[in-house]
Amino acid sequence: MNPNDMIMRPIVGREELDLFRRLPYVLNDELNDDLASGRRRPEWMWMALRGDHLVARLAWWAPRAGEAPALLDILDLDDTLPGPASIDAGVRLFETASAAVLPVGVRPPEYNGFVPPQWRDDAEVRRAVEARMAVLERAGARPLVERLRLEWRPGTPIAPPSGRLTFRPVTGREELLALMTLVLDGTLDAHSRADLTRMPAERAAAQHYDDELAHYRSPREWWRIGTSPEGEPVGFVVPARNDYNPMIAYIGVVPAHRGNGYIDDLLAEGTRILAGQGVPRVRAATDVGNVPMAQAFLRAGYEVIGQRIDMTWSEGGPQ
Repeated sequence: MNPNDMIMRPIVGREELDLFRRLPYVLNDELNDDLASGRRRPEWMWMALRGDHLVARLAWWAPRAGEAPALLDILDLDDTLPGPASIDAGVRLFETASAAVLPVGVRPPEYNGFVPPQWRDDAEVRRAVEARMAVLERAGARPLVERLRLEWRPGTPIAPPSGRLTFRPVTGREELLALMTLVLDGTLDAHSRADLTRMPAERAAAQHYDDELAHYRSPREWWRIGTSPEGEPVGFVVPARNDYNPMIAYIGVVPAHRGNGYIDDLLAEGTRILAGQGVPRVRAATDVGNVPMAQAFLRAGYEVIGQRIDMTWSEGGPQ
């Protein structure tokens, strides 16, 4: 493939979605709604074209209209091409698109890539995933964490209340922030651990709340604190609904009460609240390395539907 034959440009608008979707990916069906809502913009959705052949593509995403790109969540290559040529095209596309879209000298948004469960076990899938990672590594990114994507479906049994905890709604932002700060002590979550290298726990908790939890339009009456028979908060669960799915947005047990299996009570309560709304599914995610949390989801009847690879850059952007 002659690199000089390639044209790199963003899509002109929704009329080019069919062209952009020629490479398969789990997010393809969401692109139309994302454009309509402003979570994506045509100028953030770039293609490398050789004639009318789509060689590579990428797209950034924002959680809300009017905000800056928050994630690079689409990066695809034509896997029928020889590996080195495909990777070279991806690197050129990333560099060209980033120069046009992202501020100079600022760390680019994190990359989140959805991959099948146990993706390393299939040689063809592994080559495709590692090619995408190679593109970003050549641009200065490094792997941060792999996460399990989990799903509960209606009809799956939910454990009845054990009676060990009493549940009540969260009284407000400050109460939840205090508990979020506590659960960061000893956390196994890679994103939280990375945050704690840059800021104190109180600030990390506030940032998480203000950037994510505060924007859910689902009722905050769903959010629950589990208390001991003495009335002491043991942990909390945040069942919610984002723009795509009902989900367990956050769950944690405070350090003083870990090791007693309370995570099962909290997860069952959160799932029960969402199931009571007649939802078609409940989604959740946790780090592959967070074995206790992953096991809790599996005990609660959640199934692994995929994995996610997160990659990040150092401060100052690509090197």
